[in-house]
Amino acid sequence: MSAIAAPTLEETSNLSSHAPLAFLYEHPQWFNPIFTELEKRGFPFSKVYIPDSFYDIGADVPFRVLFNRMSPSAKSRGNESGMFHTLAYLDHLDLLGVRVINGAKAFRYEVSKAAQHSLLRSLGIRYLHSRIIHTPQQALAASEGLRFPIIVKANIGGSGKGIVRFNTKAELEEGIRTGAIDLGYDNVALVQEFVPARGGYITRVETLGGKYLYAIHVYLNGETFDLCPADICQTARGEALNNACVLEAAKSGLKVEGYTPPTEVIAKIERIVQAAGIDVGGIEYIVDDRDGEIYYYDVNALSNFVADAPRVIGFNPVENLADFLIEEVKRAV
Repeated sequence: MSAIAAPTLEETSNLSSHAPLAFLYEHPQWFNPIFTELEKRGFPFSKVYIPDSFYDIGADVPFRVLFNRMSPSAKSRGNESGMFHTLAYLDHLDLLGVRVINGAKAFRYEVSKAAQHSLLRSLGIRYLHSRIIHTPQQALAASEGLRFPIIVKANIGGSGKGIVRFNTKAELEEGIRTGAIDLGYDNVALVQEFVPARGGYITRVETLGGKYLYAIHVYLNGETFDLCPADICQTARGEALNNACVLEAAKSGLKVEGYTPPTEVIAKIERIVQAAGIDVGGIEYIVDDRDGEIYYYDVNALSNFVADAPRVIGFNPVENLADFLIEEVKRAV
């Protein structure tokens, strides 16, 4: 992956250091669309770039609303320390009574796939059966009773990072012996059956303010697990989404199309995000080709929105997000 330039000091102090809205973020490019939209509207905001930030427990908070945009994929950019710094800061703001969009509760679900599955079970919503391990050697015992192929998935990943597939028990034994299993930086992972996707796609549903916003089908390609929809550069008909992707490499062969899920699915999605305290986020689910059942498997408190949204889903969700953020600031007066 090519290096991604960090924002300059001028960029991270955008518009006003005492603006009512602040963005806490780590990826230098992902959030440019919402920054541009707010600038177009003349709405003041500031940027807090996590790799360069620290906070003073005794200082006054210079904003009314903070929008947490920290990504669990920060490790791939060398910024993993910001994950735990963010958790501490969100707890600090929570104790001060500051309005945080995607606050500490939401972020804890964002950075723990194990906790996500426990949440789904608590809500009575069908989830992928998972065994939680904390050493690679436990993967063998944890796979007992599961149908191969299986996957071992890092608890903190992001954009498909830290997922390894094993087609047989022998492959798993070899993977353990050779160190092929990376448990990630909290040393926790999930062991699950690999689910064949009916129709060759997964479904990503985006929500805003705890309510359904839109959904897309993401068509899979081979063994890829990296499904960030903002990085997908083709529609289902093969049309290029020009100038729409973030700066990471396009996911070769992945295609996407707009979709409206059944009413009962939307209701479950809204229950999940509301229970998780997620103000802006997405839920992914898959239809298991073996039994035709829907399984919910990924709870995301970070949504970049699909590339070239007006063409794919018929509207620009960044405008909806800007409306939501401005209203949240008004309520926080």
